[in-house]
Amino acid sequence: MTARSAAPKLVVEGLSIGFGDRIVQRDLSFEVATGSIFAVMGGSGCGKSTLLKAMIGLLRPTAGAIQVGDEDYWAASDERRAEIGRRFGVLFQSGALWSSLTAAENVALPLRMLTRLDDDSIGLLVRTKLSLVGMGAAGDTMPADLSGGMRKRAGLARALALDPDILFFDEPSAGLDPITAKRLDDLILELRDGFGTTVVLVSHELPSLLGICDDGIFLDAETRTAIAHGAPRTLRDDCRHPTVHAFMNRERPPGDQGTAGDRRA
Repeated sequence: MTARSAAPKLVVEGLSIGFGDRIVQRDLSFEVATGSIFAVMGGSGCGKSTLLKAMIGLLRPTAGAIQVGDEDYWAASDERRAEIGRRFGVLFQSGALWSSLTAAENVALPLRMLTRLDDDSIGLLVRTKLSLVGMGAAGDTMPADLSGGMRKRAGLARALALDPDILFFDEPSAGLDPITAKRLDDLILELRDGFGTTVVLVSHELPSLLGICDDGIFLDAETRTAIAHGAPRTLRDDCRHPTVHAFMNRERPPGDQGTAGDRRA
């Protein structure tokens, strides 16, 4: 994987997403700067992962546009969207590895499906990607025999297989212990700093948000739109919106009375 100086900027304009008549989020507009780590923040159920699906081509928006470089992604033909999508790498929350394939075979899958490389070249690239995420000795291991953190790293190696310009992460720290989560955060920083990779990070894990993200958007489940935009540390320290302030500082929002057990305590 080499540094990229011309990675496309990602621009979202007036985007609304939903399912049928149910709107999940509406009127979203933001830019993801090239070479940045951009956070999609918010509480559970606010639509973070649904927005991610629209950005990577799995869910057509109900309105608005997603601009990748100088192209409107969803206005393009199916064939052109597939070509643009090859510039994306995605790490899903579970790692999404094929259970019947070894770690190396999982990483090789996009190379076999989307390139004309021979077996020797694919094998070399697979070993390189696994080594990049600290999995060089685990290529022959089945997913069931990997720890949660190793499954995430194997999934990341697969996401890196085609040298993407933009990496999308869906709750990468979910289910990981704090030390493993910190190692994954450090790896994301290395990819950004070493290769110039643009990163979009969907998360509600405060240590990751505050530790590695340059910018971000905060989605709200009640109003179904974005209620704040900025670097997570800035939102923590300066945002006056009560929902955002409470979330970023691990406080109860105004009016939250807690559970009955909380009140008895």
